Amino acid sequence: MSRFHSVLFLPADNARAVEKARGLDCDLAVLDMEDAVAPDRKAEARKAAVAALKTHPFAVRVNGLDTPWGADDLAALAGTGVRVVVAPKVESAATVIALAERLPEMARLWAMIETPRALRALNVIAASGGPLRALMLGVNDLAKALGTGPSPDREPLKPWLAATVATARAHGLLAIDGVFNRFQDAEGFASEAAQARLYGFDGKSLIHPSQIAPCHAAFAPSEAQVAFARAVVAAFAAPDAADKGAIRV
Repeated sequence: MSRFHSVLFLPADNARAVEKARGLDCDLAVLDMEDAVAPDRKAEARKAAVAALKTHPFAVRVNGLDTPWGADDLAALAGTGVRVVVAPKVESAATVIALAERLPEMARLWAMIETPRALRALNVIAASGGPLRALMLGVNDLAKALGTGPSPDREPLKPWLAATVATARAHGLLAIDGVFNRFQDAEGFASEAAQARLYGFDGKSLIHPSQIAPCHAAFAPSEAQVAFARAVVAAFAAPDAADKGAIRV
């Protein structure tokens, strides 16, 4: 499975941001046609995304199929070669199936978990199979829908952080944590990224290029972990370990 520690979202209709994203070190850049784009610019954003995909392997977040733009978004992506399509507010297996029927050939689906109904259907959504490859938490919409208060360590969301990771693991899917809104708060981002790593997430959604490097740092193995891994390899490679199934390191 490919590494997706840093997943950067940027407005599909922001030409400057799209051009800059081509040279960024994020693991995946997502052209957003949903929340980051005003209703009167949806068509323009769709056209810009299709054009950008001709020269760079961006992912794309489409609008939901229950909106006036979702079906047209997916139809426009046909033949672009897009490999990852992010779908917002997925709440059921039926939605996954409907999206799968409209996905471009070879595209993989990442489902955003953003509502209480999605939380109650996590296992059913993850078991949908087909092109589904990841569960992504949409923490802003989820917190709003749950009515939670502000918390520096995301206390009200902790059960759902763990549940999302456990469900993703049970079905062989990636688990991607949500965004950290205060992109100028480097310390706060580092703390939340460390929390995401602690909970077992494979990566984190980002909203600003300044979050890429600290995200990679949070998800990279520590020096101690690397040293221990090397010690284990060396121990099993030792001549006196050749006929042993278990050894002491």
